[in-house]
Amino acid sequence: MLQKLSIRNYALIDSVDLELDKGLNIITGETGAGKSIMLGALSLILGQRAETKYFFNQAKKCVIEGQFKLSGSGLQPYFEEFDLDYQQESILRREISIDGKSRAFINDTPVTLSVMKQIGEKLIDIHSQHATSEVNDPGFQLAVVDTLSNHLPLLTEYRLKFRAYKKNLQLLINMQTSADEARSKQDYEQFLFNELESANLQAGEQAALEIEMEALNHAESIKRGLLNGHVLLDGEETAVLPILKEVINQIQAIEKFNPAYSAMNERLRSAMIEIKDIAEETIVMEENIVYSPARIDEINVRLDTIYTLQQKHRVTSVEELLAIQNELSDNLNTLLNSDEEIERLIIAINKLKVELEKIADTLSKNRSKAISVAQKQVGEILVRVGMPNAKIKIEQTVVENLNKDGKDMISLLFSANAGQAPAPVGKVASGGELSRLMLAIKSIISKHTLLPTLIFDEIDTGISGETALRVGDVIGELEQNMQVICITHLPQIAAKGEAHYFVYKKEESERTTTGIRRLNPEERIFAIAEMLSGKNPGESALKNAQDLLSFKN
Repeated sequence: MLQKLSIRNYALIDSVDLELDKGLNIITGETGAGKSIMLGALSLILGQRAETKYFFNQAKKCVIEGQFKLSGSGLQPYFEEFDLDYQQESILRREISIDGKSRAFINDTPVTLSVMKQIGEKLIDIHSQHATSEVNDPGFQLAVVDTLSNHLPLLTEYRLKFRAYKKNLQLLINMQTSADEARSKQDYEQFLFNELESANLQAGEQAALEIEMEALNHAESIKRGLLNGHVLLDGEETAVLPILKEVINQIQAIEKFNPAYSAMNERLRSAMIEIKDIAEETIVMEENIVYSPARIDEINVRLDTIYTLQQKHRVTSVEELLAIQNELSDNLNTLLNSDEEIERLIIAINKLKVELEKIADTLSKNRSKAISVAQKQVGEILVRVGMPNAKIKIEQTVVENLNKDGKDMISLLFSANAGQAPAPVGKVASGGELSRLMLAIKSIISKHTLLPTLIFDEIDTGISGETALRVGDVIGELEQNMQVICITHLPQIAAKGEAHYFVYKKEESERTTTGIRRLNPEERIFAIAEMLSGKNPGESALKNAQDLLSFKN
């Protein structure tokens, strides 16, 4: 429910604050006073585009703000979907700066116009005699039938299952495509895997083999170097160890004269032990060097295998080859398991389809029953609003393939005149007829579901007298289930409202501005009397206006 509407700097409006009633709100005023300007401003917080040329003052920004009471609206999931704070009293605000930049807010959280539009459509439904797209929409026509079928929980269950069904179908297509692609290269990948597996690669072996090969290729030089080194360390009297031993003896003779000499000799003894170990190790290493042409050939073959595999797979290490081997193994295992997964998915899809078919059949039966009720009830209201010869026919076509709503296609056919065969509503109905048809439809579905605030913008054009009274009765009945805002020029309808607002123009500082105010009971009588007889209404007009208001109450 729209509780408050604030408009700043829009069209002829400098500043307007409007508090609305929860029932039927009537808006009247002189032609050109700016009644529809209110709707233009309201459309901005419903996500419509804006132009700065419509600003009242080009030096100030335009701000439109609507405060909505959402308790019992069922809109919390939509707020959560867009990660918005849900509040029982929520505010939608639109700001358009003087440079044309626009900002939108819901409960002070910045949002895109798309989000504001999607939320706004759940809050307000604007209908005028020129807005016929909704009643021509097959989706809307089906929604009307579904509302009267009272099977929303079943329809919700169906849509959830259908979403899962479509998701699984797409998953099946993707899995089958992947499996087909995998099979097309299975033989080659199996060959590559077998080749790598038979090579029995070991992490780190390439470096070890290359080091060993280097040693074998230079065995003679290595042996000679190790032997020469041993001789220089411990081979003759002029070698390192004999000389070092003599140095130790010389220092030892003078140790008693200074503690520093003793410390120096300890370091020499440690060095001698280390050099002696090295000398012994050179002999051991030299003896282990054995030149082996057979081992060289063996290593060459192994390294050739490794280098060939690396070149083939465009890598430079055994570790990378092992990673490729593991990846190939995973691919082959996935292919082996994919057939089983595909089979399980097909079973799940077939099960879902059976369930969907069953629910769709139930939905079709419910819709079939609701159609006869809808035709009867809409027809009765059309008679009430001055269209005694109007006929509405709802055609139900059951299609073979499942869709998001079941298996039904709904088409609304309409005839306003006797002897005229019903035809698609958009081709045969005038603006005024469409308006009354939509009024009849909204009237019956409002008894079955919670509708947003409904705004009628001069849908009463072209009617008067008794028909106007009847249209007013139907509009008045809507307020039992929802908030209604009706812009009208007919006194018969204006008298039905719980609250009456008057739009007026005034001249200020050589500028024309538009304002709006709520009428008190006495002002309301006068305003309706003016609608009946024009300016300066007489006693009879005032009495007639009083009678209309009394009849409403």
